[in-house]
Amino acid sequence: MFEKFTADARELVVEAQRDAIRLDSPRIDPLHLLVALLHFPEGKAARLLTGFGVALDDVAAETARVRRRGGITEADAEALGEFGIDVDTILDRVEQAHGPNALAGRHGRRRGHIPFADESKKVLQVCLKEVISLGGKELGTEHILLALTALRGPAADVLARFEVDARRVRQALA
Repeated sequence: MFEKFTADARELVVEAQRDAIRLDSPRIDPLHLLVALLHFPEGKAARLLTGFGVALDDVAAETARVRRRGGITEADAEALGEFGIDVDTILDRVEQAHGPNALAGRHGRRRGHIPFADESKKVLQVCLKEVISLGGKELGTEHILLALTALRGPAADVLARFEVDARRVRQALA
């Protein structure tokens, strides 16, 4: 599959691995792919985001916030709030007891190769389907962005906070 990736898309995947290493993560998850995308402001995906009026720094901050919460997005926190559960209060208590970023997923990674999480593998599979459906031959960063929006999860939720969804990205790519 990687032979269909543009050079930028390959570098994005390498950057996602670097982010996982930096965060001491045991696997590369979709949030690592999203953060990696932000490291390439001249890439097609980042240019799409900025074209939508989204500040890349805001996406990075929201992604860090979601990661600090252990993957709980603002939409999740609002839903839990309807049941009287205050995620920020719980987060504060957990961090008081276990230290800063206790829920951020720093579990210690294995030595050597960092595998892709199943969710990230699915993102890359969806990328390929999207390229084919759009009539393309190469998989670029813009297709990774599209797949991140198309699959439910924290990365899609982060992007949805900025009104970026699969429909909007697909229209921009058409």
